[in-house]
Amino acid sequence: MRIIYSLVAASAAMIGALIVLTFHKWSERNSFLIINFAAGVMLTLAFAHLIPDGFELNPNVSIYVLLGFLVMFFLQFIVLFHPCHYNECSDHTHVASIIGLSLHSLIDGLMIAVVFEANSNLGILTTLAILLHKLPDGITIAGILLHTGASKKKIFNFSLLTTCCTPIGTIMGMILFKNISMPSLGALLGTTAGSFIFLSASDLIPETHKSKNKATSLMLFAGVIVIIVAEYIIGS
Repeated sequence: MRIIYSLVAASAAMIGALIVLTFHKWSERNSFLIINFAAGVMLTLAFAHLIPDGFELNPNVSIYVLLGFLVMFFLQFIVLFHPCHYNECSDHTHVASIIGLSLHSLIDGLMIAVVFEANSNLGILTTLAILLHKLPDGITIAGILLHTGASKKKIFNFSLLTTCCTPIGTIMGMILFKNISMPSLGALLGTTAGSFIFLSASDLIPETHKSKNKATSLMLFAGVIVIIVAEYIIGS
C-alpha cells in the first residue's frame, strides 16, 4: 500500500513536467519566470519544510545543511563543472539540479515508508504533503532543463528519472527501515536543504538577472507562496 501512495505522490512531478512540455513554446519564452519560480520553491522547501523537519529528528541538522551546500559547491565548481561568468555557459546548472531533486525525491519516498511504519493516518498526510510539492518539483526540473536548451525527449527522461526516485526511496525504506535511525534521516533532510539553498542562490537566481521582465522577480514570491499554502492546507 505504501508503494501505491508513493507512486501517486510521484506522479504529480510528471504532471508538472508534462505541463511544461505541453506548453513548450510558452515555457521557452517564459523560461526565466519558471526559473525564478523554481528558486522560490527550492528556498521555501529548504527553510520551511526540510530544515524544520530535520531538526525534529536531528538537533545537529544545521551541520548537514552546511555539508549539503559544500558538497554541491564541490560538485559544481571542482568535480563536474567550471564556474561560469556572464553569458559564457549555463549547461552545468541542470546536472546539479537533477542531483539535488533526485536526492530530495529519494528522501520523500523514504519518508513515506518510515512514517507509514509509525502511523497509517500520518502516512497519508505525509503523502499528501509530498504530492502537493511534487507538482512544482516537476515544473522546476523541466523548466531548468528547458532553460538550458534540452530537447523534449531529454526533459521527459530526466523528469522520469527524478520521479522514479520517490517509489525507489519507499522500497528502500521498507527494506532497510530497521537500519535507518531518525537522526540519520534528519541528516539527509539537512543535506538536501543545503543543496537546495546552494542551487537557488548560486545558479537559479543569478540566471534570472539576465531577464529584463520585471515580473520575473515576482515569480520567486509565487514559488514561496505555493509551498507555504501547501504546508498550511495540510496543517504542517
